[in-house]
Amino acid sequence: MGRKLADSLAYPPRALRADRAAAYLSLSTSFFLELVDEGRLPKGKKLKSIVIWDRCELDQFVEHYQGEPEDTRTDFERAMGLKP
Repeated sequence: MGRKLADSLAYPPRALRADRAAAYLSLSTSFFLELVDEGRLPKGKKLKSIVIWDRCELDQFVEHYQGEPEDTRTDFERAMGLKP
């Protein structure tokens, strides 16, 4: 097998493993994978024995993400696990 080419060009990789994809979105790896499992983030694609995420798909997620609905419960309702 050939060796991996290392260069010093300033471009981000297109294919990211879970830890790099998480860092790209400023998330911990475990939280990133939790969101992937919930279907809230794009699933990775398997390439032989590794799973990679397309940086452009992650960009699209961020561009279209509208945010979470605002929690209007009181502190007491939140503490008690009550829904509005």
